[in-house]
Amino acid sequence: MPERPYTVLSCSMSIDGYLDSAGDERLILSNEADLDRVDQERAGCDAILVGATTVRKDDPRLLVRCADRRLERVARGLKPSPLKVTITCRADLDPTGRFFTTGDSEKLVYSPSAYAPEARSRLGAVATVVDGGDRVSMRGIGEDLHERGVRRLMVEGGGTIHTQFLAEDVADELQLVVAPFFVGDSAARRFVDDGPFPARPGSPAVLADVRRIGEVVLLRYRLSDRFEETG
Repeated sequence: MPERPYTVLSCSMSIDGYLDSAGDERLILSNEADLDRVDQERAGCDAILVGATTVRKDDPRLLVRCADRRLERVARGLKPSPLKVTITCRADLDPTGRFFTTGDSEKLVYSPSAYAPEARSRLGAVATVVDGGDRVSMRGIGEDLHERGVRRLMVEGGGTIHTQFLAEDVADELQLVVAPFFVGDSAARRFVDDGPFPARPGSPAVLADVRRIGEVVLLRYRLSDRFEETG
């Protein structure tokens, strides 16, 4: 079987499992200490992946924020921030968004074959568009990224992307941060959708670490035999 990168899913959610509110205002689910932890995780990765909905809704930069971490990457012969990756089925992404215009690392856009020409026409000047076949699979993306030199991949959502990585069983680690409040609105976005997840009753994921970070808590789950223990 072709190789794929070590894959970390990173997510913050409310106690009742929501990624955001149902309104337009972005819900804050983390704190500065945890954001710094995420920044450190980013600095140790070769690529960061988010879904097209996250790109449209959050307009993320997906850069390493800490100057010292950027310099350390450059000293290792790397770009200051990791490669940026997204997936789109309809190519309805703004080429002037911060995902595409910030940072000097490469940007990759995976698209189904039927929409790849449209994606190249719209985004080809700011990103490399990759034909993902009839149906873009997370395993296929991982294998392609590995061929491009990506050895550690960080997946930062949203819910559809997390669902796909988990359902296809191509994630090695889940870093789940829980904020100390409820959203209580079924119209809001949950962490995952329905799916045939490998970690189920009778075959649970292994909780490898629990860490309090101010008012939030980090749960670190082992999802595969490739899981990397940390000090």
